[in-house]
Amino acid sequence: MRSVEPVAASTVAAFDHECDVLVVGFGCAGAAAAFEAASAGARVLVLERAGGPGGSSAMSGGELYLGGGTAVQKACGFDDTPDDMFTYLKAALGPHADEEKLRLYCDGSVEHFEWFRDRGLTFNESMYDAPSWMPPTQDGLMWLGENAWPYDTVARPAPRGHRPATESFGGWLIMEKLVAAAKAAGAACHTDTRAANLVVDNAGRVVGVVARQYGETVTYRAHRGVILTTGGFVDNEEMLEQHAPVLLGHGKVSDGLDDGDGIQMAAAIGAATRRMAAVQIAMSALPAMLVRGMLVNALGQRFINEDVYPGLFSVAALQHQPGPYWAIVDEEGYEDIPERDLWGVRPTFVAETLAELEQELGMPAGALESAVVTYNRHAERGEDPYFHKAAKWLRPLRAPFAAVDPRLGFNPGDRESAGAGSGASGFTLGGLHTTVDGVVLNNSGQPIPGLYAAGRAASGIHGEGYISGTSLGDGTFFGRRAGRAAAADA
Repeated sequence: MRSVEPVAASTVAAFDHECDVLVVGFGCAGAAAAFEAASAGARVLVLERAGGPGGSSAMSGGELYLGGGTAVQKACGFDDTPDDMFTYLKAALGPHADEEKLRLYCDGSVEHFEWFRDRGLTFNESMYDAPSWMPPTQDGLMWLGENAWPYDTVARPAPRGHRPATESFGGWLIMEKLVAAAKAAGAACHTDTRAANLVVDNAGRVVGVVARQYGETVTYRAHRGVILTTGGFVDNEEMLEQHAPVLLGHGKVSDGLDDGDGIQMAAAIGAATRRMAAVQIAMSALPAMLVRGMLVNALGQRFINEDVYPGLFSVAALQHQPGPYWAIVDEEGYEDIPERDLWGVRPTFVAETLAELEQELGMPAGALESAVVTYNRHAERGEDPYFHKAAKWLRPLRAPFAAVDPRLGFNPGDRESAGAGSGASGFTLGGLHTTVDGVVLNNSGQPIPGLYAAGRAASGIHGEGYISGTSLGDGTFFGRRAGRAAAADA
């Protein structure tokens, strides 16, 4: 195991490279931080351990959770406000969402949307009005659970999933624009360079980094600040076991390099961490199928309204219900799913009766039948008194029936995956404890001079919940603030 212990500045005879602001990691948070710091006049250098920039951000779906009245929302006929956005996210990202950061994020969301457009991203002023992990169109707006119970009872619903003008996964396009903007602003980048240790002076200030580049040790001096944007720790099995064991054995939504390096380097000099058990976990069940049927646990019981944001039904299943889990749908419901929303998923079991299906699935006799009978009785009246699925999706289920095993489906976090697996994939949300300007705090709640963090290396707006687009949104928003703060740090 390599050492992440700090290096005393007094032991570095001469630094190989010097800059004002040193950004470690060139994903979305790092690109945003580098752009803002360079735009503020700082000499900026970005270290990236991979062969090029992008990181996990470039592999993401590309959703940006933005609202409060963006131009795309208005063009699609939605009158959103920062207060409604805040109320929804506080509920959906909770419990224990960071309200101070969240308030700033929501109040600044329209400006942040325009910042993306100024960087060259375009958003089509059209709406994808169907449940999906990833719209197969170039529509610029989508629902992310805002119109599902109970969230539609606490805030006025408005779609806030903003997508750049590209089909399917769009993270690459966002990173292409942000990296170009950072470089155009003057930021330089050293690739294939892995930060190993923070350099600290006699006063306790972080003044640089020791890195490894092509097998050689390279030292970097940062005169104003070091910003850690190194990602989370989903690729570090030891850290998962210590902090977020729920992800053990599941797929990883990352570029393979989210191993907690930045978090560990900062912790070695006394940095505090926050929300380290918080995760996003996505089950490979089709939203378009579930709204037309039901999601049940191993005992054949429903446990949530199937029209919520998919990450929420995933967490409800994997963290609170006995598995395996099954999508139950009838022939009419299956045939009603548009081909573009099927993602190639086919039924695992088909039966003429629920009793036969129960036997195939190893459920207690009569359990699934009881759930369907209850569902149908209320659906005939357009009601779902137990879980409150929207009336537009309620219809009695009739034979023949099918069951789909999410473990044999797709991975919503990986466009290349298919076939057998755990049926779920995820990433970590916890990280370094920071102020709203990205200053890293120590275990006494005091700032560590010269050290900043943003993105998944830091604990951002999330509590114990997650909504798509809040990683790219949170990472870039607070990456920008960290970049400006570091540039102004004398």
